[in-house]
Amino acid sequence: MNRVKRQPKVQEFITRSEEETFQLAHKLAQTFKGDEVVLLFGDLGAGKTVFAKGVASGLGIKDHRYVCSPSFTLINIYQANYPIYHVDLYRLGTGADIQDLGWEDYLGQGVVVVEWAEKLGFPLDAIDVRFEILSANKRKITIIR
Repeated sequence: MNRVKRQPKVQEFITRSEEETFQLAHKLAQTFKGDEVVLLFGDLGAGKTVFAKGVASGLGIKDHRYVCSPSFTLINIYQANYPIYHVDLYRLGTGADIQDLGWEDYLGQGVVVVEWAEKLGFPLDAIDVRFEILSANKRKITIIR
């Protein structure tokens, strides 16, 4: 049986506030089935953690204010309609450090959101979300599914 590789769906959005970024992620997450991987790419301050909060909100977390960047703990786990595994690779250096973290064990167990995904160094079947800072409050967010 020949499998035809489907072309990825690319959507571009311009957000003009943290609230718009949050709402974009909230709406996206409402389409999830519970086993998605969301890879967040972008510079410091681009909106990755705000997007993660929106994903958690869209998945039904009781209070999205508890969602914070796990820069020091590396992985935060939140309970919502599906478990959310929020991973931050910012402080990790090499591919070996990332693999030693063991976060891959969470794949298929819930929704995995990875900040600083550019550090992964290996491909994953995931939703890529790329942030570009256009100005102090304006972001271009490209979602590739």
